[in-house]
Amino acid sequence: MDRERDVAARYGCDFAEFDARSEEDAVRAVTGARVAFVNFAPMTRRVLMSMAPGGLVIRYGIGVDNVDLAAARELGVSVCNVPDYGADTVAEHAVTLLLSLLRRVFLYTDRIRSEGWIAPADAGTIRGFATTTVGLIGTGRIGRAVAARLVPFGFRIVAFDPFVERAQLEAIGIAPVRLDQLLSESHAVSLHAPLTVANHHLLNAERLAMMSADAVVVNTSRGGLIDESALETALVEGRLAGAALDVFEREPLPETSALRALPNVLLTPHAAFYSESSLANLQRLAAEEADRYLMGQPLRCPVTRLE
Repeated sequence: MDRERDVAARYGCDFAEFDARSEEDAVRAVTGARVAFVNFAPMTRRVLMSMAPGGLVIRYGIGVDNVDLAAARELGVSVCNVPDYGADTVAEHAVTLLLSLLRRVFLYTDRIRSEGWIAPADAGTIRGFATTTVGLIGTGRIGRAVAARLVPFGFRIVAFDPFVERAQLEAIGIAPVRLDQLLSESHAVSLHAPLTVANHHLLNAERLAMMSADAVVVNTSRGGLIDESALETALVEGRLAGAALDVFEREPLPETSALRALPNVLLTPHAAFYSESSLANLQRLAAEEADRYLMGQPLRCPVTRLE
């Protein structure tokens, strides 16, 4: 917290750290605060109301689904994020998971540990990368960084993103397609979309059923994009070959979740963003936003624009 603490000290502000997991925790943490650096704390209307008038919420990272943006606008609370701190790190994590799934590394490891050895074909279908289609849902900074890392392997890359012009994707070697086409044609689907009300459970039972039985899913974006119950069922019934999840609807992932025990699932603890360099960059950029706000300068990455 050195950078954040230094900014507060320069302007004569108190600084305190909190582990705020509930609304009550968050209210106690930000009451009277001019600036709130936030990771996953629930920034509800009630929490935002407790801040100093005209305050600022700085969301570490890209997603702002834990911030009530409508309430922030009504209350005059500014909100900004840090969308560009570590796109490469998240992309590298996503690609690592995707390649591990396609090469069935998880199954080989599990079977060797439990049985002593395994024949290569016993892990199921393994395609050559040149005959494999990867589908990207979302083509922002991270989605495009994923595509750039996959191109040298020879994959065919398709994408669904209703907010990007076709020509922009085609110029970088990505074929834009409809969502149903992406799901039916892709051997690996990687999610890189923000979580909104409109795309909650974007991959539900109906859409998962569009995928082939040898296909895999990777999610390093937001847990709510996938209906986890439907995913569990598809994996258990053999209608999907595997999944790699870095994010979940509830974090930590409940101990009762069947996903924990499935041998064809790779799990990481919301760690895609993490590297020493990306974390340092994240905190530096967040602290610089606080500095701009306290100096009365325009924010670099505002999410809400106050009238």
